[in-house]
Amino acid sequence: MQLILLDTPGVHTAWNELNRAMVQAAIAAIADVDVVVWLVDMTVLARRAEAGEAIFDAEDEALIAQIRRRPVVLAANKMDVVPKPLVLPVIDAVRARIELAAAVPISALTGDGVPQLIDAIAERLPEHPALYPADQWTQLSEKFLVSEIIREKIFHLTEQEVPYSTAVEVVKFDETERESNNIVRIFADVIVERPSQKGILIGRGGEMMKRIGTLARKEIQTLLDCRVHLELFVKVEHNWTRSALGLKKAGYEEKS
Repeated sequence: MQLILLDTPGVHTAWNELNRAMVQAAIAAIADVDVVVWLVDMTVLARRAEAGEAIFDAEDEALIAQIRRRPVVLAANKMDVVPKPLVLPVIDAVRARIELAAAVPISALTGDGVPQLIDAIAERLPEHPALYPADQWTQLSEKFLVSEIIREKIFHLTEQEVPYSTAVEVVKFDETERESNNIVRIFADVIVERPSQKGILIGRGGEMMKRIGTLARKEIQTLLDCRVHLELFVKVEHNWTRSALGLKKAGYEEKS
């Protein structure tokens, strides 16, 4: 099989232009796929079930109205922490609200259930010629992947408020010594909205930015299969998530 996974932004209440663009991108993707994988946090659903509350809130109901246009595979995540007696009742409650092609308990943390999830998706794929060559694993450029690696490290290492107001822009990707000295020199801007966020990213004595850069550089070296010189610069652009230029930085076009 050739399984192409499109990881959309999460559907959520949008409070600015960037968030609205993210939700629009997620909903628009439904029209182009053969199967929708609905990833749910079972700790949230189980807590509601235990409290006798409705399984779904208003956001969930709005999402159901959109995804039911395609076969839906429920990926019931965080099974490593949800009490097993609650699993089936919660899944039954989901099935009562939306027709599911399959429901697969998984743990993204441990990997349990992921092979079964892949099988459930594969069973529902239509037969047609391969869309890409067998050795092509991504359509994205090295420059884009580098920016995502840096942003991922920011997500893992900084406070909750910072990542969602952060963009990473690779301003220089110098490969002039890649063949001769096996090194690529990368210069990237890390863009935030407020000076307080800049302070968090830099950290005391630059310690946080050093950790981000070190972890990112190691992964980028593996990606590019060469040595990497990485320099990061933190810039403040007030309210960038609310502007058309900001949407473009984050990879979204403003919708009319």
